[in-house]
Amino acid sequence: MDILQIENVTKRYSAHTALDNVSLSVPQGSIYGLLGPNGAGKTTLIRVITRITLPDEGRVVFDGHAIADDDIYRIGYLPEERGLYKKMKVGEQAVFFARLKGLSRKEAVARLKEWFVRFGIEDWWNRKVEDLSKGMAQKVQFITTVLHKPKLLIFDEPFSGFDPINANLLKQEILRLRDEGATVIFSTHNMSSVEEICDHITLIDKSHNILSGSVDEVRRRFGRNIFEVTYGGEAAALAAAVEPMADILGETEPADTPYRTMRLRLKPEATVRETVTAVNETVELRSFGEVMPSMNEIFIRAVEGTL
Repeated sequence: MDILQIENVTKRYSAHTALDNVSLSVPQGSIYGLLGPNGAGKTTLIRVITRITLPDEGRVVFDGHAIADDDIYRIGYLPEERGLYKKMKVGEQAVFFARLKGLSRKEAVARLKEWFVRFGIEDWWNRKVEDLSKGMAQKVQFITTVLHKPKLLIFDEPFSGFDPINANLLKQEILRLRDEGATVIFSTHNMSSVEEICDHITLIDKSHNILSGSVDEVRRRFGRNIFEVTYGGEAAALAAAVEPMADILGETEPADTPYRTMRLRLKPEATVRETVTAVNETVELRSFGEVMPSMNEIFIRAVEGTL
């Protein structure tokens, strides 16, 4: 079941079309990567979903119905442009944001205390926001975004400004929230994060949706017929055996193992079965597997139009 459907959404600003007939579906309980270069239309799409702006054409369906103003209370949005009131105390401000999302003061304080303990920031409660580093302030904003337990969470570049330890902490919390039933839309330029935590992706470029699907399916779809062979035996013999079926791209010989690794690109007329047979008849075959392109490679190829 899809918790969110974007149906033929177009958004124009004067002579500029920010979104052009964009459609996508976000499965419930998924972590959905929203990708694209700067200016592609990602932030405009997020603003349409959160009703900060309305589409000129098309519609947004949330949880089975056309999205309405009341649905905003079931959505948590952490924008890339952070916004905390610098002169307020951390705890006071966190309670203020929680009250805006419909929580009572008592419930807000109880939940905040739990989150502050989880993040190890109990002693921040009475500190002023202006005394926090960028990363510290982002932790507070993350907490205020998820505190009311929204059904849909939208994070725009959530890891920017974090060191590796705190970025990993945030990733684990996002995964935990997903496991507890939330759906997450994750807008980022960080392709390694996409491969680590996203189930599905959409790539937007020049106001259009140019690529959608599960991460595994997208990587398989745009594979380049490249395979890696780990074997024991003579490299020259293996090269001669596979030459009719494949081009040799490279070879490594690790120092701590008797086995070598050869990377091949199969020719269009060749099959995996006949290549494996040729390898097996020539050397001691340890493994034979396809090398999938990284999401970073797919992103670059898609934007450059070379997929």
